[in-house]
Amino acid sequence: MTASQDKAGLPHMPPEAPLDMPVQNFRTAPAPGPKRRFEGWRVWAARLIAFGGTAALATIGFMQMLAAFGDKPTPMQIVLLLLFVPTFAWVGFTFCSAVAGLLAARPGTPDLPGSARVAVIMPVYHEDASISVGLLTALGRDLEQQGMADRTEIFVLSDTRNPEIAVNETLAVAAARDLCPIPIYYRRREVNTDRKSGNVADFVRNWGGRFDQMVVLDADSVMSGDTIRQLSLRMEADDELALIQTMPVLIGGETIFARLTQFAGRIYGPMIARGVSAWSGMTGNYWGHNAIIRVRAFAQTCGLPTLPGRPPFGGSILSHDFVEAAALCRAGWKVRLDHDLRGSFEGCPPTLLDMAARERRWAQGNLQHLSLIGMRRTRAVSGAHFAIGVMGFLMSPIWLALILVGLILSATVLLSTPQYFPNAYQLFPDWPVFDARRMLWLFVAAMCLLLTPKILGLIRALGRPLAQNSGGPGRVFASAMFEILLSALIAPVQMLIQTRQIMDILLGRDSGWQAQVRAGSMPGWGVVLRSHWAHVALGLLTLIVLARFSPRQLIWLSPILAGLILSPLTSRYSASPIFGRWARMRGLLLTPEERDTPAIISDAQAMTRRLPRPCDGQQSILRLAQDPALLDSHIAMLPPTRDRAAADNLARITAEAKIAHSQSRAQALGFLDRAETDALIGDAALLRRWSGLPA
Repeated sequence: MTASQDKAGLPHMPPEAPLDMPVQNFRTAPAPGPKRRFEGWRVWAARLIAFGGTAALATIGFMQMLAAFGDKPTPMQIVLLLLFVPTFAWVGFTFCSAVAGLLAARPGTPDLPGSARVAVIMPVYHEDASISVGLLTALGRDLEQQGMADRTEIFVLSDTRNPEIAVNETLAVAAARDLCPIPIYYRRREVNTDRKSGNVADFVRNWGGRFDQMVVLDADSVMSGDTIRQLSLRMEADDELALIQTMPVLIGGETIFARLTQFAGRIYGPMIARGVSAWSGMTGNYWGHNAIIRVRAFAQTCGLPTLPGRPPFGGSILSHDFVEAAALCRAGWKVRLDHDLRGSFEGCPPTLLDMAARERRWAQGNLQHLSLIGMRRTRAVSGAHFAIGVMGFLMSPIWLALILVGLILSATVLLSTPQYFPNAYQLFPDWPVFDARRMLWLFVAAMCLLLTPKILGLIRALGRPLAQNSGGPGRVFASAMFEILLSALIAPVQMLIQTRQIMDILLGRDSGWQAQVRAGSMPGWGVVLRSHWAHVALGLLTLIVLARFSPRQLIWLSPILAGLILSPLTSRYSASPIFGRWARMRGLLLTPEERDTPAIISDAQAMTRRLPRPCDGQQSILRLAQDPALLDSHIAMLPPTRDRAAADNLARITAEAKIAHSQSRAQALGFLDRAETDALIGDAALLRRWSGLPA
């Protein structure tokens, strides 16, 4: 057995099969692809409902609000009107999109033998290796049962910079090879250019020629073997189909916040997915994971350029998935959301603060899309996906501005003396016009549009076996009411957090690239108070001012003020796994996947327990010297000897010198810096020399 092979004789990676993936110029026409075809009547009808209905509601809202201000609105009222219309339209679009879902087609899976070669790829960056590789191991076993073992290969594509975490990855993959009937390969990039999109592009350019299709997973996501089989067959049946996105079901939530998120996704998500699928048609979107992609189409069209300028608007494209979908569509390829497949799963953020950290990067990535909406031959629906992504974050500062302008208007009325006869010779007075009844009905209409999709989703769930599998209709209803209440408390906090994020981006602050938190714990009081003190202060100040000058407005603003004032409590206790378990024991916020765990998830949990547990700090590397079998397993996952760059050679030389002058393994590790430690774990000869030191 050589250093580049493990017990089964597999190399660390298969032989390279390069595939050209040119960097695109989005200001020029794309390479020729399939001929564009017209969508069916159902798609056009769904678009009419979704976008035409939104336009109609926005127009009605505009006219009614204008009428509430009378014939001569003040400048501040005009500002309020300009802020109200997009807010009303945004709420209306959610409603109209859900209604459009009634026209969604149900894709079928053709009865074909299936011959496409499939790569399952999982990019990872500072993840819990045993959990991620456990998911892949279970998937490999499931794919064998589906008869796909002879044409599928699995890849862990690491961008990890921490050498200690990298050792956890190699040991997990090496152990998984003994458990998985499908080959599992591991590649760690030397330089993580362009982050996740660069990681995937590197794989396509070097090994893409081996495969017809690739399934992209996140480090906490998986799909069942049957779902991948159906996706592969659907793609084989249509030569013009380049990407099929699934609607992942959220699983594994332990905290109240995570369980709330996954419950909402399970009850309301299918209806939302049907709506997006209906109006997207063959110009769908891509969410970066849990999708199958035609490799050659992706290589032909999705080589992403570096945006001009400095971050946050320039540099690497962060939300690359939207751009890749648009790039495929502009070249004539079909991109589709298949809402009917249920064997697609992913984890969810455990806490409000962890969600905010993720959204910071998503906000920056979506704002980058403003410069890409006009790329050459962009499909109109692709532009709509871009715009929806941008507005999803811009609505927070718009909503905040709407509230502030409303308060300013109220203060103006309270603190100023109206002039009924501004002209000396005026016969009739200018009565101030403000139709409170019309404003009330607009507010009621907005709340109805906001809550109706949730009510419809709840009714749909109550009328299906989904309710019985989620604790029964009574518990589902109680859970939905709790979800609406807690979401109402969280919404104003998210509004302020996202507004702050938008301001940071506009001021030129880059989000960086941080590892995602998959398993959370209840933050301490110091953490939540530092994160939310400004929210509490704003809520209390507004409460005091309104109680003194305009108590009636407290009726309308009480949900927002309660959310702000209670934000430390909400943030801390919604992050509690203890309360999460309490809710589960009482049948609240249950999902069918919790009561009847999918086989792929149960097997993944079993596989995770059989893999080496990740170690923290130096112990991750020290155990290589303590167990020769582990050292051999790690070395088996290393690439063959290569020509090193000057910096790598220098790090190896200095690491070798420090090891030579060390009295023990631990002392040697203490002498090495990050680059030298990286050189150590990547060099078989150096590792064996180090492992020969005294313990």
